[in-house]
Amino acid sequence: MHHNLLLVIVVLAISIFINVFLKKIKIPTIIGYITTGFIIASFYHFDTESKEFLTQLSELGIVFLMFTIGLEFSLSHLKKTKQDVFVFGFFQVFFTGLMFTLICLYLFDMSIEGSLTMGFALSLSSTAIVLKILNEKKELHSGYGKVVLGVLIFQDLAVIPILIMLSIFISNNQSLDKVLITLFINSIVVIVIFLVIEKYIIERYFKLIAYTKSEEIFLISVLFLVTLTSFFAEQMGFSYSLGAFLAGMMLAETKYRFRIESDLVPFRDLLLGLFFITIGMQIDWHVAINYIFEILLITVAIISIKAFVVFTALYRFIQKRTVLKTTIALSQVGEFALVIFTLAHSGKIISSIENQILVVSVILSMILSPFMLKNIKNIADFFMPEPTILRKRAYKDGGFDDHMIICGYGPVGKNVAKSLKELGINYVILEHDIVLVDKAIASGEKNIFFANAAQKSVLEHFNVKGSNGVIVSIANEKQKRLICENIVSINKNINIVVVVNNENEEKILEDLDIKHRVW
Repeated sequence: MHHNLLLVIVVLAISIFINVFLKKIKIPTIIGYITTGFIIASFYHFDTESKEFLTQLSELGIVFLMFTIGLEFSLSHLKKTKQDVFVFGFFQVFFTGLMFTLICLYLFDMSIEGSLTMGFALSLSSTAIVLKILNEKKELHSGYGKVVLGVLIFQDLAVIPILIMLSIFISNNQSLDKVLITLFINSIVVIVIFLVIEKYIIERYFKLIAYTKSEEIFLISVLFLVTLTSFFAEQMGFSYSLGAFLAGMMLAETKYRFRIESDLVPFRDLLLGLFFITIGMQIDWHVAINYIFEILLITVAIISIKAFVVFTALYRFIQKRTVLKTTIALSQVGEFALVIFTLAHSGKIISSIENQILVVSVILSMILSPFMLKNIKNIADFFMPEPTILRKRAYKDGGFDDHMIICGYGPVGKNVAKSLKELGINYVILEHDIVLVDKAIASGEKNIFFANAAQKSVLEHFNVKGSNGVIVSIANEKQKRLICENIVSINKNINIVVVVNNENEEKILEDLDIKHRVW
């Protein structure tokens, strides 16, 4: 226990120091986490059991990420994006996998089993990196963001047949017919159960939890739902992340969506950090040094070939600049390829040295990816300058722009909302009390959301930066202070009107330099 606690302290210290330094020179935190993992693994020997535990724990980061992404996409929304998922996704995985298979088979003289395994493993991209950066850049709902998300969802589905193919290669006794029948039955069971839960259970479940007015119980309930659905999907032969994504979709059209999303963000980001640390721990510096030229050549070749195939497969169907951005976003190799390499190595499909070189090459492509994603507009402008013609305004965050935000639906909030409605001014109401939300909806108020305005992610989701102003009318003075702090940290020029009840509240807000304080 003493040594494990010391290790945790060292990991936290290194990751904080590295990320603070990298942030100053505008390098993504993902790189800091991977570097932390590499440093720790180079000086500390982990036993197999500890590595497996850390890996399993870190997978929760991807689970929570896919759950929050699912919250953005309801079943009806997914139907609208079926072309992105099932057409573009299929094209990307099939043609990229085929190209790499042929290269492995004829250029490197690998076996047909090894070629197919490597080829389709390399066709997968990094869900964790791509979606994390798109979330940070608020581009998940952009033209290329929707296509990228659709392709990544298909890739998550494609993992299942890839694993089945690999298990058949490893075990000659396994019946393909039996595997496919089991998969088909399990798919039907999962779909039916999720549809039943969405229609008859989920709304009632969260209504019961929300009416307790307990932050602790609500958070535990969300964690329970995410882990339960992920575990169920895994038991039925699918991935953890696919189960979490489906669970998020179940809640996408409920009034609890924003509250759940904001509550999960700290857990998601923390566990994603751990996930990238475990990625860094897989780098063998001996292999990296001994085969540095081969690794660099393979990495450049993988990114280039993948980009070429993706662009060629999609450019006939989508606006060219969107295809280019999609190509850049998907050009790295994903974390699940590392799992496939490990399984292929244990099944003697690839050699130990091939496995190590591929692992380091994949991680290097993942390290390069955040830089490419952060500068995706500049790269796209270099190859294909943006047209100067007037474009339709892009979809922003939750679709909110040029609006007023009302924090709190007490007597003041109600009067403000009524006045804005009469004046024809666009507004949204953020209320943390489910009872008030239900009453408002019952009375015909359509612009109210069950969300905690004291959380920065909620304010960002409702595009506080693009709002015409924020009216803070809640009673709790601590929450009032926190809301104002978060607004000022996002943009100090945002117009804020705060309703204060006494001089003490005025003093609490004094240092924030809020000009409009109303008694």
